[in-house]
Parts: sequence; structure tokens; C-alpha cells
Amino acid sequence: MNLEYFIAKRLITGKEHKISISAPIIKIAIAAIAIGVVMMLIAIATGEGLKYKIREKVTAFNGHIQISNYDNNRSEVSVSPVSKQQDFYPRFTNVEGIAHVQAVATKGGIIRTADTFEGIIAKGVGADYYWSPIHDFLVAGTLPDYTGELNSDVLISKITASRLKLGVGDSFFTFFLRDDDTNKMPNQRKFNIVGIYDSGFEEIDDKYIFIDIRHIQQMNKWADDEVGNFEVLLDNFDDIDAKSNEIFGKTVSTLDTKSIRDKYYKIFEWIGLFDFNTALIIGIMIIVGGINMITALLVLILERTPMIGILKALGTTNWSIRKVFLYNAAYLISIGLFWGNLIGLGFIWLQGQYRLFKFPNPEEYYIEYIPVHINWVTVLLLNIGVLFLCLLMLLIPSYIITKITPVKAIRFE
Repeated sequence: MNLEYFIAKRLITGKEHKISISAPIIKIAIAAIAIGVVMMLIAIATGEGLKYKIREKVTAFNGHIQISNYDNNRSEVSVSPVSKQQDFYPRFTNVEGIAHVQAVATKGGIIRTADTFEGIIAKGVGADYYWSPIHDFLVAGTLPDYTGELNSDVLISKITASRLKLGVGDSFFTFFLRDDDTNKMPNQRKFNIVGIYDSGFEEIDDKYIFIDIRHIQQMNKWADDEVGNFEVLLDNFDDIDAKSNEIFGKTVSTLDTKSIRDKYYKIFEWIGLFDFNTALIIGIMIIVGGINMITALLVLILERTPMIGILKALGTTNWSIRKVFLYNAAYLISIGLFWGNLIGLGFIWLQGQYRLFKFPNPEEYYIEYIPVHINWVTVLLLNIGVLFLCLLMLLIPSYIITKITPVKAIRFE
């Protein structure tokens, strides 16, 4: 039988434990652990949620990795075409972890109405385009269908539509400069709005409209199998750097690869700071909870000084007595963890379901509400880490037990 655990259990379940002098201090220590866990869970969930949503929005319009001709010089618009006759299209079979490959093209233009005009980048997409991420941003109308014959349907952002005072069903003219001869009149195309999207990402919404890629092929005088670039979607975003390098090595030397981390490096540097902020909050909460547990442990030792003297007189080692109080502390920490997880995860679930809390300035965070995202592995590791670190912090104050002599301890009042 584990003697230390048996004694600790009797101390915990005894009636005198609940009415002792240390009871209020113990409750405060448990509350500190619980509040700390709630704060840590919220920090992790909101930090990960915001990163996940921003990455999701950037990926929806660019894919994870872009493959283009070197002659494009990393321009926002397609300059030099790439043939669709590639080993990796339509399926990337020699690299694992690739979910989808789609061919696109972009061209700069100006939308002109009777009252105003707006500069845009027309993104040409075809039948192979993966619309599912964009569908989540649709606020009016429907997504265009480019699987049949060439049509003039277009998907436009809410910002652009508002500036141009246009809505679903309206038509407008767009003018595109000719790449072959700037002295000629620009290409003119009439488009019909079938859908309006709003991603909340103003940097992207301010630019892009979606059109049939065949319009861009005709205006640029490209062949039917020539496109601006390819967008690669990955199964796992965390593999983006490794897969970008692998894809670069698997494609011909005339093609370049670029990940969205490189294209939007400022945004990803910014969201990378979330990890530091989360780690800082976790560190502070563990220190606060640990200090409260140290206080509770010292009070417990002081209150049980006569018992310590009796155990020492009976020949119990210092380490065995320390283990009794560490078992006791582990029980108290576990109570704090239980209530902290219950409250914290409950709050995260409510926020995820009902979006109770919103950003006062959503334009700075590219989303209206505070997103949350967490997994059970993170919760498990957090709980194990808090329990381990708090007990580690308690090893030093428990050393005071070795300084207690049996004679003085038994006479202690």
C-alpha cells in the first residue's frame, strides 16, 4: 500500500480539513488555478482561431502555393503564360499531401459605370476551380458557373459593388489594356454580376473579381491550354514550407514556386506574434497559480506541523512526508484544472456556436467576430504541463519539512 497516498487521502477527506484555518487559502489557490486555466484556454483558442481564419481567407484567394513562369517577375497580373501540359496538372502525383491543383490567370482592368470607375484585378478561373472556400464568403446571389460555354457571369466583392453602386443582376463594362500594343484601344468586356462576396479581408476584396479564364486567354491571345499560373492546395497548411521546396524541386527549371507565406509575409509575421502573446499569458498564469499553491502548501505544512513531528518520530523519511503534501497539492491542482477546463471550454464552445463577442474594429483583424479554434491534444498537453510545472515549483517550498524537528513539532501549537 502507498502510505503517502493513504495519509494524503485521509487529510483531504477528513472533516477537519474543510473547517481548518487553511480552508479559505486553499479555496483561493484552487480559484487561482481555475482562473489561470480559463485564461490560458481562451488565449490559445482565440490565438489559434484568428490564425486559422486569416490563413483560410488568404488561401481561399491564392491557394497555398503558386507555380508560375519566371518571366512573370512575381507580378500581380499574369504576363507570361504557362502551358497546362505539365506533369503536375491536373493531379500532382509525385508529391504527397497535395489536395488540388487549379489553373488561373489574372489581368488588370478598370470597371467603369455612368457615375464612377474602379481599378480591379480580374481573376480568370475555369471548370477546375475549387469554389468551396469562396462559397463561405458569398453574401448575395450565386457562384458563377464556368463549366459550359464562355459566359459573362462575374463574382464581385461587396466593397467594389458598393463603391460602384451595383448589385446582383446588374451589368458593367470593364476595360483591359492590351499587352501587345499600348497604342490600340483597350479590350472592352461587358459582365453580369451573379454573386457578391465579402471575406472581410479588405486587401483582397478591394482588388479581385472572378471571371471566366477564357476571357483573359482571348484578350492576351493565348492558346486554349495556356494559363497565367497554377494554384496548389495542400492537405495541411503546416507543411507549406516543406511542400513549397519539394514542389520547386519537382517542376521544370523554367517554373518558379511561391508560397502565400512569401506573398503575404507581413501578415504572417503579424499572426506569428500571436504565439508569443499566448506563451506569455500561459507563463504568467502558471507563475500566478504556482505562487498561490506555494502559499497554500506552506499553510498546510504549518497547520500539520504536529503530524509531521509524529511521523518523523515514527521513523518516516523527509521525502515520504514531502510526498504526502505533494499528493495533497496535486489533488488541489486537479480540482482547479477541472473547474478551469469546464468553464474555459464551455466559454469557447459558446463563442464558437453563437459568436457572442465581436471585434470593435474588425477591419484591423479581417473578421467581425472573435474566432476560436482548439483541439483536444492541446487541452491535454496544457493540463499535463500545468500540473507538472506547479508540482515542480512546490518541490522547493516542501523542503521546509526537512528542517522540522520531531520534539519541537509535537509541542507546536
